[in-house]
Formats: sequence, structure tokens, C-alpha cells
Amino acid sequence: MKMRTYLVEDNPTIRENLISTLEELAPVKAVGSSEAEQEGAEWLTRHDEHWDLAIVDLFLKQGSGLHVLEACRRRSPLQKVVVFSNYATREMRTRCAELGVDAVFDKSTEIDCLLAYCVTQSQKLGTVANDDNQLQTA
Repeated sequence: MKMRTYLVEDNPTIRENLISTLEELAPVKAVGSSEAEQEGAEWLTRHDEHWDLAIVDLFLKQGSGLHVLEACRRRSPLQKVVVFSNYATREMRTRCAELGVDAVFDKSTEIDCLLAYCVTQSQKLGTVANDDNQLQTA
């Protein structure tokens, strides 16, 4: 099952490359993106039934990814929020965990970990969807 993924990333080259890489190598379908805090937070909260995974950079053209993370705190337990940043320090990982982030990945060294995470979460999402379908037909 493909995870409907929303990306908050201000660098257009990184954004486009990440989307194409994820769609090619992981069960991901991009449903949108933004480059600023307000736009990302608003989309994710207003379209809460239209995404399964949000990938958020911490430093944005306008605002901070931390505020996007804060906006996602009231999401469904099946929705996952991850940080993909060059600033994945121990302190930042702790702060992200406090905001309810499911995982933090360093852009420069952990792209393979992000891909593996997407595969695993997609499998879990597919299992839940199959279980729900079986309950509805029973």
C-alpha cells in the first residue's frame, strides 16, 4: 500500500529529488508539499484525512519545522510524522520526540533509513487496511 506523503522542505532541489527517490524506491505517493511553516501546518491540519506520512525539514524558508510538528500533534495514531534534516543533533532529536515525532533522519547520512522506514510503515498501514476490510465484510 502506498503511503500518501506530504513534504515540508524549502529547498526545491532536495524536495524534487526526495519525492522522486521515495516514489521510485519506497511505497510512497506524494500528495503535496510546501516550503514554509504556515502553509505546511495548515495543509496537514486541514487535510488530516488525506495523508499518512509527513516528512518535515526543521529549517524552512519561512518559519520553523518545529511549529509544523506542533500542529501535527493531534493526528491519527496511523499518521506518521518524521523529520528529515541536516540538524539531527541529539538535542534536536529529543525536542522532536517531545513533540511526538515518530522518527528523525539526518539528510546527509540516513536516506536509506528513511526509505526503510517508509517500507515498514507502508506494510503496517496495509495490514491495518486489510484488517479493517475484513471487519467490514464480516
